Amino acid sequence: MLRCLPSPGACPNRGASLARNVMGRTVIGSRPLLRGLYNWTMEKAAHRHAVWWLAFFSFIESSFFPIPPHPLLGLMCLAEPKKAIRFAAVATIASVAGGVLGYAIGYFLYDAIGAWLIGAIGMGESLPAVQCYVDRDGAWVVFIAAFTPLPFKLATIVSGFLGMAFVPFLLAALVGRASIFMTVGLLFRLFGAPIKLFIDKYLGLVTIAFVVLVVGGFVALTQLGGAEGEASSDSCVTTAQVATY
Repeated sequence: MLRCLPSPGACPNRGASLARNVMGRTVIGSRPLLRGLYNWTMEKAAHRHAVWWLAFFSFIESSFFPIPPHPLLGLMCLAEPKKAIRFAAVATIASVAGGVLGYAIGYFLYDAIGAWLIGAIGMGESLPAVQCYVDRDGAWVVFIAAFTPLPFKLATIVSGFLGMAFVPFLLAALVGRASIFMTVGLLFRLFGAPIKLFIDKYLGLVTIAFVVLVVGGFVALTQLGGAEGEASSDSCVTTAQVATY
């Protein structure tokens, strides 16, 4: 560990536990303020500068904004399927750029801004688990957070704070964000409006299944790594057992 967050550690030993810890605190519908913010964001899909709004929301969501850009991207692709790939590319580039901002906040300004941001968006309780995962698994956590509904912003800030090597961070963010956004864009470009029903119903399950396979393969590799890998895993399990929830 290069740096240590000023918070008690906790690190369950499976990706599913991370998803449970983080996603359980990011339900938009449970907070009226977030619901209003979500509705306001979705209204921008019909704005004449919708592409700029998409870039803006994709950028700030990667470091502090609580509403993900995925629904806005879907509405814009639904309205203009022929521009879906362009919209997806805009969301990808802007989101990765925002991730770099989140990394910089964590690396340079965690005490001044980062800690407050994490608390303000209601992710303070998830911080110890994400810290442990990033410290142990590195860029894999960034990729998973970029590709799934897990809060990408938390991964970017923590990655910066812990001093993760920047190039692996950037590549993981780019591959993860491009995978999810370009999948949506490509589906709309190829199939048009009818694909919306499929995306609404199955895309989340497909992405989670894919990540389970990736994480499962990674866990299998670490288990084959011998005693050193087992010691690292046991350390995380021990940390989780003594953490206070």
